[in-house]
Amino acid sequence: MLVLSRKKGERIIIGDNIEVTIVEVRGDRVKLGFAGPAEVAIHREEVYRRIEAESAAWSRSRDVPNGRSLATLGRGV
Repeated sequence: MLVLSRKKGERIIIGDNIEVTIVEVRGDRVKLGFAGPAEVAIHREEVYRRIEAESAAWSRSRDVPNGRSLATLGRGV
């Protein structure tokens, strides 16, 4: 893990196209701004974990007893 100290208004660049800006520091809270391409999803951790869980549950609901997914049933796979 890379640990950095930054002040309000300073930026961190990730790769060639993601920028993180320190918008505000108040007590023990930091407000961050993110800029990057639309195809890169940015989520708070708790939202990301919920999306993962819902996706896994959806995938499991599409499984059939013999281990083949519903998506492959009509293809003779």
